[in-house]
Amino acid sequence: MTLPEPYATWFPAAAFDGRYGRTEADLRAVAPAPAPPGFTERWRRWRREAAAVDAAPVVLSSAVEHGRRVSVVEHSGVDGVRLRAWVVEPLDGRPRAGVVHSHGYGGREEVDLARVPEGLAAIFPVARGLGALNAGVGAPESTAEHVLAGIDDPERYVLGLCARDLWLAADALSALVGELPLYYVGESFGGGIGALALPWDERFVGATLIVPSFGQYDERLAVRCLGSGETVRQHVRRHPEAREVLRWFDSSTSIGFARMPVRVEAALWDQYVPPQGQFAVAAGAREVELAVLPAGHAEYPGWVAVTAAAIREGREHLERVLAR
Repeated sequence: MTLPEPYATWFPAAAFDGRYGRTEADLRAVAPAPAPPGFTERWRRWRREAAAVDAAPVVLSSAVEHGRRVSVVEHSGVDGVRLRAWVVEPLDGRPRAGVVHSHGYGGREEVDLARVPEGLAAIFPVARGLGALNAGVGAPESTAEHVLAGIDDPERYVLGLCARDLWLAADALSALVGELPLYYVGESFGGGIGALALPWDERFVGATLIVPSFGQYDERLAVRCLGSGETVRQHVRRHPEAREVLRWFDSSTSIGFARMPVRVEAALWDQYVPPQGQFAVAAGAREVELAVLPAGHAEYPGWVAVTAAAIREGREHLERVLAR
């Protein structure tokens, strides 16, 4: 197999082309998936049901770290499970906004303040079932089991539950620090579930979605990958009826109903989340700032500088949104 440069040099041992034969122009032309009938009604119902759940946050521990107060909290999920998260607050003064900051499929081991400017509060929810705080709680821990949990029923599918849990995480943050305009940050898994959740919660005023997953299942299911999408692809081959369930959880579809400005950082090469799905999320957003990365889910020459620039530009996007 002959890879295009610079990827042949960067990833000489790659088993397949992480660009999937697509140029940047090809990727920018990928369309979001259309919504199935009843899409908005179902998501709005889920939002109403979640609003009726008391997040009931409890602070379990608190310490000063990185010049901010960092607490471990527990709050309710949409189906009554109790989930743990980190909450970060300024040491002095009322926060001017809040950030809901999700994570990739590996879970989260600690807070990462790179995309949370000083003076803001933040909650770092950990998805049900995932580490470090919620391993095995409400869903299986292993990625292969997690991504298939409840896939036979839209009401129970884990991606929907995780997206709906984000509303309860926002409730928990608001209960602890006061009502604030909210900005969302999510990467990979977190980018995908964020795109599902954001349109239905008016508290969110903007978002950054980094190499977002779960976009354009027609594209995702057509190609192999190294991420959770491969487990789903193989499952749908054996159980084609599951394809209909996935239509409710396509991040490229849902983001089209969001009315806030969205920044999408999409990669040209990504063996874990196929780029065509990432670019479909950007194509679906109504007001989008698209940042094109050379590669995602990989280290390559210059990746540290590229990441630092993306973080800086993401913070600038956040500040512009809050200044509106």
